[in-house]
Amino acid sequence: MIRFWKSSGTRFRLHQGYGGQAVPAPSAPLWSPDDPVGGFLDLLPENHSIIRNLAISPSRAKYAANRHRRRAIPACRPSPIDADPPRRLTFPPICAKNRAVNVAGKHYRTIWLESPGCVRIIDQARLPHEFAFLDLRTTADMCAAIRDMNLRGAGLIGCAAAWGLYLSACLHAGQPNWHARLQTDSDALLATRPTARNLEWALHRMQRALAACATPGDRLETARAEAQAITDEDAEFSRRMGQHGVALLREIAARNNGQPVNVLTHCNAGWLAFVDHGTALAPVYAAHNAGLPVHVWVDETRPRNQGASLTAWELGHHGVPHTLIPDNAGGHLMQHGMVDIVLVGCDRCTAAGDVANKIGTYLKALAARDNGVPFYAILPSSTLDWSIRDGVKEIVIEQRGADEVTHVPGWNEAAGKPATVRICPAGTPAANYGFDVTPARLVTGLITERGIAPATREGLLALYPERHADG
Repeated sequence: MIRFWKSSGTRFRLHQGYGGQAVPAPSAPLWSPDDPVGGFLDLLPENHSIIRNLAISPSRAKYAANRHRRRAIPACRPSPIDADPPRRLTFPPICAKNRAVNVAGKHYRTIWLESPGCVRIIDQARLPHEFAFLDLRTTADMCAAIRDMNLRGAGLIGCAAAWGLYLSACLHAGQPNWHARLQTDSDALLATRPTARNLEWALHRMQRALAACATPGDRLETARAEAQAITDEDAEFSRRMGQHGVALLREIAARNNGQPVNVLTHCNAGWLAFVDHGTALAPVYAAHNAGLPVHVWVDETRPRNQGASLTAWELGHHGVPHTLIPDNAGGHLMQHGMVDIVLVGCDRCTAAGDVANKIGTYLKALAARDNGVPFYAILPSSTLDWSIRDGVKEIVIEQRGADEVTHVPGWNEAAGKPATVRICPAGTPAANYGFDVTPARLVTGLITERGIAPATREGLLALYPERHADG
C-alpha cells in the first residue's frame, strides 16, 4: 500500500512497505537496431578452441575465454545520431522516448521546477525506506541539499547547481549588487562538493548565460531557461549513452546463449545520480526495456552504501533483476566467470582518460584487468576536465566526515523506523576518502553521449574534435 501526505511546509513523503511489487518495465524499447553506435568488444566466438578443448564447467570456460579476450576496440567514431546539438535543447520535460525509470508505475525525474521560486528534488537521504520530496527555495537550501547528500551524483549535482543560481536570481535579480551576489552564491555552491566536474561546469555555463542580462526580468527568465536546458540535456545525454552502451550488452547477450548478461556496477550511477536514465545503468535500462536478459551485481558501496540503498532500490522499482553483494565480492565473481562486464559512472575524467569515481572503483578495475573482464566508464561531456592530464596527481579527492565510516544508518525493524548504529569502538579514528582514480590503462573504453572511445586523449579528441585547441 502506498500513501501520500504532507508532513511539513516543504517536505512531502511517499511510504511504500517492503512488500511492494516490482514495477513492470515499459513495453516500448529504448534501443533500436536501426540506431547505429560505434565501438564494441571483439569477443571470442562460442566455438573458439579455448571453449571446445577445455573439459571444465561452463562458468570456468567462460572465465578462460575472458582471460584470452582481445581488449582492443576500434577507433572511436561518433554515431550519426549524435551530431553536435544546438546549445539549448527544447526536449519536452517528460516525453515518451526520454523517460527511463518508474516508481510505483509513475515516471519521475530527480529534480524539477515545481513552481516559480521552488525547486523540488527526490530526497535521497531518506531512501530506501522513505520516498520523499524536498522543496528548495534559496541558494542556501540548495547548498545544504548538495552537501548533506539529499541529492548526489555528478550529473544531478550539476543540474542542482544551475537551479541554485536560478533561486539566487529569484531573490536577488533586482538588487543593485546583483553580479556580486551571483558570484557569492556561485562560490558557495562550488564549495559544496570538490570532486565532481559537472558542478563547476554548470556554474560556469550559468554565469556565461547571465553575464549580458541587464534587467531583472531578463536575468530571471535566462536563469530559469538555462537551468531547464541543462536539466533536459542531462536526461537526453543519459539516454544517448544508454543507446551506445546497450550495443555492448547486445553483443554479449548474443554469445551467452540466452543466459543473462551479468553486469557489475559500483556505487549509484543510475537515474538517481542524474535527471533520468543515469550513466552506468543507462545501458542496463535500455537492455531491460528492449527485452534483453540482464542481471546486475550491485556493490553495497561503503561507507554510505549507495549501492545498497539507491541502486538496489531503483533497479527493483523498475523490475531489473539484481543481487546485492559486499564490496569485496566482485573479484571472486570475476574469477569464477560470473561477471560479463563492469559498468561504472564517473565524477571527473581527465583529458587522458583517467577516471575519478566512488572510492573502491580502482580495485574493481584491477580485478577486471586480472580476469579479462571489460571495464567501461560512462560519462557525459560535462564530466570531462580537459585541463587535467594526470588524474592521480591532480584531481581533488573529497574527504568526508568520519561518522560515515564509524556509523551506519539502516532500518530498525523492531521499532519500525530508521536508526543509526555505531559499528566500531567509541572514539576510533576513521578516514573517509570519497573517491579514487582509475588510471586510463585499466579502462577498456569511455562511453559518452557521442559514442564509445578508447580511454586516451586521442580517443576523446576523436569524439570532441572541437577540443583540439585545448592542447
